[in-house]
Amino acid sequence: MSNILVVDDSMFQRHALAKLLREDGHKVIEADNGLTGLEKIESEKPKLIILDLIMPKLGGFETLEELRRRGDTTPVIVFTADIQATSRQRCIELGASAFLNKPLVKEELRGVVKQCLQQGEMDGGNAVSG
Repeated sequence: MSNILVVDDSMFQRHALAKLLREDGHKVIEADNGLTGLEKIESEKPKLIILDLIMPKLGGFETLEELRRRGDTTPVIVFTADIQATSRQRCIELGASAFLNKPLVKEELRGVVKQCLQQGEMDGGNAVSG
């Protein structure tokens, strides 16, 4: 199916997401912070990014800002324990396609992943380098 990048500093969360996504036939790429995530985006060209907000080295907000600065239009699902309305609003303003709160609700995530992948295909696909 699709290459999906999971960026989260929690190994437990990455593995839980990866397991679910692999069950649905996706190839999963993992990164433990935003800097590594940006490197993986350049090398792997994922069709979708699932991004935590609070991480060491480069957090989710800064990662989203850098993606958009580069002109990258890859759909991003923010998946975080941060439940503040201001965080949700900022992510949407930075171009996130969806905002989900932890803990993982399998069917909710599956639905949003499907929707974001379909939207990404309609919008012309993947990242723009630059």
